[in-house]
Amino acid sequence: MTDKAPKNANPDAANRLKKILPRLEKAYPEARLDLDFSNPLELLIALILAAQARDDLVTKVTPALFAANRSAADYANRPLAELEAQISKINFYRNKAKSIHNCCTQLVERFGGQVPDNLADLVSLPGVGRKTANIVLGNGYGQDTIGVDTHVMRLSQRLAFTSKTDPDKIEAELVEIAPAKQRVRFCHLMQYHGRRVCFAKKPKCGECTIEEFCPFPGKTKA
Repeated sequence: MTDKAPKNANPDAANRLKKILPRLEKAYPEARLDLDFSNPLELLIALILAAQARDDLVTKVTPALFAANRSAADYANRPLAELEAQISKINFYRNKAKSIHNCCTQLVERFGGQVPDNLADLVSLPGVGRKTANIVLGNGYGQDTIGVDTHVMRLSQRLAFTSKTDPDKIEAELVEIAPAKQRVRFCHLMQYHGRRVCFAKKPKCGECTIEEFCPFPGKTKA
């Protein structure tokens, strides 16, 4: 795949994104997905746990969880009450335990215990939506995907990369303007900037390294 944006991309958005990425890269060279994992299965489990939960809380729970469950079969065969106890510090742990159990049961029965490396199969799993699937593909398999989480959505709207509100439509527009090899990195940088400077309420516009490229009308004063 080429590193250039497609010819049908929004030229203004694509041009501003080209200028914004180096600025954010310089500001956040350490930017990464704020979840700890060593393989696609661990990433998938962490993402299920992270729904409506803080990433830092998830990272406190996953070391012991991953040590006790090395494979999809371990999760599938573990009594639900035990799995609930292992993740009891996480929001909605009972529902998430069911999602993990059902998802891993499908992994064992349909995919030999392996996490699929394609979107269609991933979204067919219980508890796995398109955002989660794209994050697994991008961060677990190195594919050129965009996972539209809260920060990617909010900042892409604020930076006028999209005017859409549906995550799937936002993804489609971002794919048109983001160079393929930088799509996963784009998501990491949006997440870091959204958590540190570009807050939903009272963004720190005076401290923003990309303020000059941002058309957001509700900017705060320095």
